[in-house]
Amino acid sequence: MRLTAAVLSFAMLAACSESNQQATAPEQTPSAAPAPPAQSTPQSQPDWDKGYMAAVANPDATDAAATMLERGGHAVDAAIAAHAVLGLVEPESSGIGGGGFMVVFDEDNGGVTFLDGRETAPSGATADMFMRDGELMGYLDAWQSGKAAGVPGTIALYKQAHDKYGKLPWADLFEPAIRLASEGFTVTAKMAGYLPQMAEITRLDDNPGAREYFYPNGQPLQAGTLKQNPEYAETLRRVAEEGPSAFYQGEIAEAMAAAVQAAPEAGSMTVADISAYEAVERPAVCGEWRSLNICSATPPSSGAMQIMVANLYDQLLPEGATQDDKVRAFVDAQRLAYADRDYYFGDPDQVEVPVSQLIDPRYIESRAASPTAPGDMPMHGDPGMVLGNSAAAVWGPDSTFEAAGTTHFSIVDSEGNAVSATMTVESPFGSARWAAGFLMNNEMTDFSREYTAGSPEPANMVRPGARPRSSMSPTIILDENQELYMVTGSPGGNSIPAYTAKTVVGIVDWGLSVQEAIDFPNIIARGESVRVEINREPGQNLADMLSEAGYNVSESDGENSGLHVILVTDEGMIGAADPRREGTVASGM
Repeated sequence: MRLTAAVLSFAMLAACSESNQQATAPEQTPSAAPAPPAQSTPQSQPDWDKGYMAAVANPDATDAAATMLERGGHAVDAAIAAHAVLGLVEPESSGIGGGGFMVVFDEDNGGVTFLDGRETAPSGATADMFMRDGELMGYLDAWQSGKAAGVPGTIALYKQAHDKYGKLPWADLFEPAIRLASEGFTVTAKMAGYLPQMAEITRLDDNPGAREYFYPNGQPLQAGTLKQNPEYAETLRRVAEEGPSAFYQGEIAEAMAAAVQAAPEAGSMTVADISAYEAVERPAVCGEWRSLNICSATPPSSGAMQIMVANLYDQLLPEGATQDDKVRAFVDAQRLAYADRDYYFGDPDQVEVPVSQLIDPRYIESRAASPTAPGDMPMHGDPGMVLGNSAAAVWGPDSTFEAAGTTHFSIVDSEGNAVSATMTVESPFGSARWAAGFLMNNEMTDFSREYTAGSPEPANMVRPGARPRSSMSPTIILDENQELYMVTGSPGGNSIPAYTAKTVVGIVDWGLSVQEAIDFPNIIARGESVRVEINREPGQNLADMLSEAGYNVSESDGENSGLHVILVTDEGMIGAADPRREGTVASGM
C-alpha cells in the first residue's frame, strides 16, 4: 500500500534539496569504501593529519561549525555553534526549546562519552495525562497541547559539553547565530514548504508569537525571504553573557512556562521545573561488530540498536548471500531489534533497561536463530532466559509514535576529536508554542501515551521527571585499533535506527561509498510491515522482492532521513549529506 496518512505526509515534506555533494578532505578517495584502516599503534593527538570536517543540515550552520574549527575549536565548540544556528534557520527540526544527544570521541585518550540533554517531564506530569474518559487523545490534539512540552535540555547540554571539551570562549560560540538572527537569514525551501500544511493541521498560525513570526500579515513565509529574529538574538546574547542561568531562570524561563500553561490543554510545567533541569553524562554503549567497535547513545536513546542490528544481520546472512539475501537479513535484523527496543527501552533512571544483555553475542545468536516469519508481527525476546539471569521485567505493550522533526550533524576537528549529535523538538515545529524567539518541544508525546490503571506499565510510561524514550541514535564507530572510523546518524522519528544502520551496513558490507549509502533507498522494518522508499533506485525492485518473499510491504514515495556521515580512510576523510534535506559538508586543514 502507499503511505497516505496525514500524520505521515507532513513528516515527508522536508525531502527537497538535491544540491548536496560528497566531500573529501584532504584528498579524493575511490568510490567503494575501503576496509577500516589497520595500523600497528594507536595515533596520538599530534599525529592526526586529516584536517577537519563538518556535515550539517543547513549551509549557514555548516559555515558556523567551520568557523569554529578554523579558529582551532574542539568538535564540541563547532557542534554548539552549528546547532545554535540550526535553531534559527531550521526551527521545524530542532532548537533551544528542545533537547538532544551528543556522542563525543576524544582522540587523545580514545574514549567515547554520551551526553544526554533529553527533555524531562514536568513534576506535575501523570501517566494518564493524555487519556480522556478512558480513551487516548488523538495524536494531533496531544501534539499541540501544553501537556506535550517537556523541560528543554539543549542549553544545559551545550554547557555540559563545553565544560568538558570546549576550547573556545563560551560567548564566541553564539556569534554566528546572533549575527544571522539580527541581520537576517534566508528562509529555505524546507522551512517554507512546511508552513501551508502546518496552518491546516496545527496551531502554528494561531499561537501568539509563532503566528506573527511564521505568518506575517497572515501569509506563510516564502522561500528566499530575508528573515530576522531579534527575540532569538536577545535570548542568545543573554545566554552568551550570563550562561545557562539566563535560560533556566528569570524572564526566559517565565516565558516558557507561560507558553506551556496557555490554553488549550494547558500543561503543568513551572519555572521550578525549568530551573531544576540537569543534563546527564552517561557511558556510551559500545559493542563489537566484525573488526569494528560501534559506540552510540544509551537509553533513553535507541543507539544500542546499531549494535543489535549489525550483529543480528551477520547472524541472519546465509552462506554465499546475494544482495537480495543481504537486504532480507537487514530487514529481519531490524524487525527483531525494534521489537526488543519497543518493549524494554525507557529512562534508565526510572526503569532497568537490560542493554548489556540485549547486545550480548549469546542473546544475539539465539534471537537470530528464530527470525519472525515475513508476514507475522515480531515479538520481543527475553535475554534472561538465554543468559541465565533473572527473568526480564514484565512491561505493558508500547507502540509510541515519533514524528520526524529532528536534525543530525557529524563533526571531526583538526585534532581528530569527533561529535555525533542528534537534536530535536520532536514533531515539526514542536508544540507550536512560542517563547522568547523560539518554539517549545512536544517531547512528552514520545512517552507511551496510553495508560490503563491496573495493567502492566510500559517501560516508557509518563513519569514525573522522566526522560521519554528516543529513537535518536548518534553513532561513532572505531576501528580495530580504537581509532576513529565513522561518524553517522540521522533524524527521522522511529525510523532513525533504520536510517542510521543503513549507512553502517551499506558502507562496511555492501561496498557502497558514503554518498551511495546515504542515497540508497531507506528500508524501515518496525512491527508487522516493512516500509520501502520507492522513489529512489532500486527502491521499487526492493519493494517487489520483499513483497514476493511474503513481507507486508508499504511503499513510500519519500523518506525524511537527514543522514550526515563522515568516514575516515588512510587517504583522508570522506563526508556526505543527505540529498533529502538541505545539508552540506565543509572541510579544511
